Formats: sequence, C-alpha cells, structure tokens
Amino acid sequence: MENTTYDFPTEEIELPSKGLIYPEDNILSSGKITMKYMTAKEEDILTNQSYIQKGTVLDKVMQALIVSKINYNDLITGDKNAIMIAARILGYGKDYTVDLSTIDNKPFELKNKGVNEFDFTLPSTGVNITYKILTHGDEKKITTELEGLKKINKDTSPELSTRLKYMITSVGGDREVKTIREFVDKHLLARDSRELRKHVKLTQPDVDLTFFPDGDSTGINIPIGIKFFWPDF
Repeated sequence: MENTTYDFPTEEIELPSKGLIYPEDNILSSGKITMKYMTAKEEDILTNQSYIQKGTVLDKVMQALIVSKINYNDLITGDKNAIMIAARILGYGKDYTVDLSTIDNKPFELKNKGVNEFDFTLPSTGVNITYKILTHGDEKKITTELEGLKKINKDTSPELSTRLKYMITSVGGDREVKTIREFVDKHLLARDSRELRKHVKLTQPDVDLTFFPDGDSTGINIPIGIKFFWPDF
C-alpha cells in the first residue's frame, strides 16, 4: 500500500481475504485498505432517500470513506462486510448489540494466490465444478439481470439460480457460459445446490458475525443494513 499522508484521521483496515483472492497488480492484494473517519458529509449520504430506495446507500457511504485508490467493484462480499463494520466503529463507536471491536475475521487460506477460483465436487452427482467468490461488480450484474427478468415475468424471481450462474466458472472443465447456465437450469440438483452454497458460506473469506447472547449456545447473526448505522431508522 502506498505511503500517503492525509489531512484527516484515517485507519488501516485488514481484509478477511488477506488480499489473497486478488491479482498481485490489484492494490487490494495488500490485504489492507485505508479508511477515513465518518463525518457529517457521510451522514448526509446515509440519510439520502434516493440512495435508500435504490438500495445503494451503504455502498455509497463505503465508497466515500475508503481513501485507498481501489476499484470498489473488485471487492468481495466478505471484505465489504469488514469495511462496513469498520465504518460503523469509525463513525459511531464500537458499542452495538455486541462490542464490534471484538469481531474477528474468519480463518482463510488460499493455495493459488491471486486466483479467485475454487474446486468443488457436487456430492450427489459427483460432477466437478469450479466457482468464484462473487464481487460487488458481480452483484451489480446479478441485480440488473434480475430486474430484467422481473419485467418479463413478475411472478418469478430466480435469484438463487441466477447467482449460481455467476458463481460457477466451469462444469466438468467446460467454461462456456451457455454450458454453465444450462447446467444450473436443467441438471443441478437442489441437494447439490444447497451443499455448494453451504460450502461457500463456510469457506469464503468474511467476518464472523455470529453473536452469542448470555445463555444462548446457538448464536445469532448480526445483520448489516441501514439499521446497523441508524438503530432507530
């Protein structure tokens, strides 16, 4: 990361991915980003009704707070979660349902540094696939596709299958987009889909958002949304 002096207070944030998932020529490969403290200017963004209605308000805030010269579209979801938690601490302190400063990143290791691709064998059919961790840019494409599909058929919302089509990068060694989409629509068993999603959730880089209230051994997840910043919203 470049050595830069800023005219406002900043903090260096460690990413759950450790930067391992990004190519070496990407600044995110350092595994750290620099963020500034939240000001009234960012609070204006948080209360922007247009952004809230579009569902983009949190991304707008994060982009305003990140001072490292990154491409926001490259960020994976787990790293974005870490940035949002850091933003909440820098803006309003660590006190929430839980002490936010005690939240840790999940353990994450990667054999092929700089390559966002992982192997998985579907347990029921034995089909070998590869998949990627979705980025913010992928999420935007998925949203656009779903909005288009909703205009065609308002009664269906194929969010799950659409996300899988962007996540899976090859099926049996075949990387053709047409092959992947056909596989998801016609051949991917529900039980295999579920196992793949469980595997990704357990192994992808992220922050550990599980909170254990007194006397509760099962734990609950801390939701990250607009109320995370504005509890009384």
